[in-house]
Amino acid sequence: METTREVVSSNCLLVSEYSESNPTQLSAMERGIQNFGCTHYRRRCKIRAPCCDEVFYCRHCHNEAKNSEEVDVVDRHDVPRHEIKKVQQYCINCGVCMGKYFCYICKFFDDDTSKNQHHCDECGICRTGGKGNFFHCKRCGCCYSKVMEKGHRCVEGAMHHNCLVCFEYLFDTVREISVLPCAHTIHLDCVKEMENIIGTHVLCAQNPYVTCQVCGRSLTK
Repeated sequence: METTREVVSSNCLLVSEYSESNPTQLSAMERGIQNFGCTHYRRRCKIRAPCCDEVFYCRHCHNEAKNSEEVDVVDRHDVPRHEIKKVQQYCINCGVCMGKYFCYICKFFDDDTSKNQHHCDECGICRTGGKGNFFHCKRCGCCYSKVMEKGHRCVEGAMHHNCLVCFEYLFDTVREISVLPCAHTIHLDCVKEMENIIGTHVLCAQNPYVTCQVCGRSLTK
C-alpha cells in the first residue's frame, strides 16, 4: 500500500493511507496521531503567533488567552492567521505529518478528518461538513447548507458580524450557527442560552419582545 494524498482543493491535501513498504515513513506519519492538539483541533504542531511571538496550538487558543478578562483591554487582540509563515504538512527534520488535513492558504492542520474539512475559495477559509453539502451565496458572502439553497433570504454580509449574545465574530467561528427568520445569524448555543433566560422556546414562542438585535424584527415571524 502506498501513501496517497487526496487533493481536496488546489491548496488542500488529505493523507488517506499510509505506506506499509516503508516502515520509517509509516512511523513518522502515524507517530502521535490524534494524541496531540487542543479542544478545537487534533494536530501535531503548534503555531507561533506573529503578533506576540507566543506559541499556541491554534488561533482559537491564542484568541481565548489574549482576549480574556484578565488581559488589559488595550493588549487584547486576535492572531492574524494569514500572516503565519513557514508552514508545510510535514516536518522538515523528522518527517512527521502535522495533520492529515492540511490547507496551505489557511495555515490549517487537523488530524480529525471526520469533520470533512474543505476550503471555500469564495469565503477564503476552510469549513467543515463536506463541500458537497454546502453552497456559497455571493450576496450573503458565506456558505449555507444546501437545504437552504432555494429558499433562503439574502442579507448582505449575513455572517460578517459579531454574535448578538457572546459577541464572537460569526464568519469564521467553529461553533454551530442558527439562521433567524429575518436571515441574520447567531450561535445556536446562544439561542439556547436566550431560551433558558426567557424560559421558553425563542423561535416558537409568540413573544413580540424577543427580537433580533440587528434589525429589531421578531424572532418568531
